[in-house]
Amino acid sequence: MTFTKSIGAMTALIFSAGAAFAGAGHGDSIGKAGDPAKVDRIIEVSMTEMKYDPATITVAEGETIKFVVRNDGKLVHEFNLGNKASWGGHKGEMQKMMKSGMMTMNKLDHSKMMEGGMMHDDPNAALLEPGQTAEIVWTFTEATEMGFACNVPGHLEGGMVGEIAFSGH
Repeated sequence: MTFTKSIGAMTALIFSAGAAFAGAGHGDSIGKAGDPAKVDRIIEVSMTEMKYDPATITVAEGETIKFVVRNDGKLVHEFNLGNKASWGGHKGEMQKMMKSGMMTMNKLDHSKMMEGGMMHDDPNAALLEPGQTAEIVWTFTEATEMGFACNVPGHLEGGMVGEIAFSGH
């Protein structure tokens, strides 16, 4: 596959993922990728072993947040905006990444991830090695039940989950 085709395929994947997260009806949406030029607030999030700081983030419907996510732990961790259904669908993908050597508990193998078509570049998530930082810009289009979680095998089950609370709801 040529570089241009790879970029095209990744772009299509990102936009289709964004469309899937946008949902159709009230309560189905967890939001959409936000415009970095229209950020309302910046929220810093620290990830350590089995916890987030802060554990609860309050947002307003329609607000665009830039999350600056740092992995301050010793293991690979993920910040994934979603809900129980989306995390359940993502669980098998993360297990496959672990089993195939695309990641270990403390390292990501980006070349294997690219070869396997699992670059983990969804607009609502960041998968980080210890010491890494990433930014996610997200617009919360409607109040809904959602949060953020780490889908590295065993982490969500170990309680690494946070809550998104909508102000006024």
